[in-house]
Amino acid sequence: MTWLSLGLLLFTMAVYYGIKSLYRRKPKIYLSPLLLTPAVVIVLLLQGDIPYETYNAGAHWLTDMIGPATIALAVPLYKNVALLRKYAVEIMASVLVGSAAGVATSVWIAKGLRLDVQLIDGLVLRSTTTPIAIAITDMIGGIPAMTALFVLVTGLLGTVVGPALIRLFRIRSGVAQGVMLGTSAHTAGTTTAFEFGAVSGTVSSISMLMSALLALVVVPWLVLLL
Repeated sequence: MTWLSLGLLLFTMAVYYGIKSLYRRKPKIYLSPLLLTPAVVIVLLLQGDIPYETYNAGAHWLTDMIGPATIALAVPLYKNVALLRKYAVEIMASVLVGSAAGVATSVWIAKGLRLDVQLIDGLVLRSTTTPIAIAITDMIGGIPAMTALFVLVTGLLGTVVGPALIRLFRIRSGVAQGVMLGTSAHTAGTTTAFEFGAVSGTVSSISMLMSALLALVVVPWLVLLL
């Protein structure tokens, strides 16, 4: 790793934490770290004519942390295991229905737009957490970059639409909030769920992981049918 790559890594981290601090003071979607951080980095690379390979030589350490960060969600799960046992059936049934609806609507929309099969492969994984979505994409011969884009867009939409729906329909149950955000908007949704409370965030975490597991089992078979 060169000094330039190291500098770009530190720059990315500084931009993220700076925007995150701003977002905490003013939680607006256009100030979301998930949206602004990639935009700032892309502008830097384009204006500086910096190859992606040079940037990724340092930044890959950040993407490599996605897996451990996902596993770390086991901590709040352990702390709320009694709650999860109490609502296990409701959570499992809701995640199953939500995941099935997400995949079905993705295929329906993609078919209607006559998208390429490789794009469909990425689209059906849009509600799956990034490391698992990319792993499945590699398994089925999809385009990892497009899958990552679909996952990012879905997460951003989930952080906007999810809370709006919760307020609109006055959803007070932390379990219901968590299932909705975790199943539909993966990690970004889970981050938003924790803003509603520990119960919402915990249930969102387990919903996200269950949704990812279902995708890992079902999507490769679904692709064969397509």
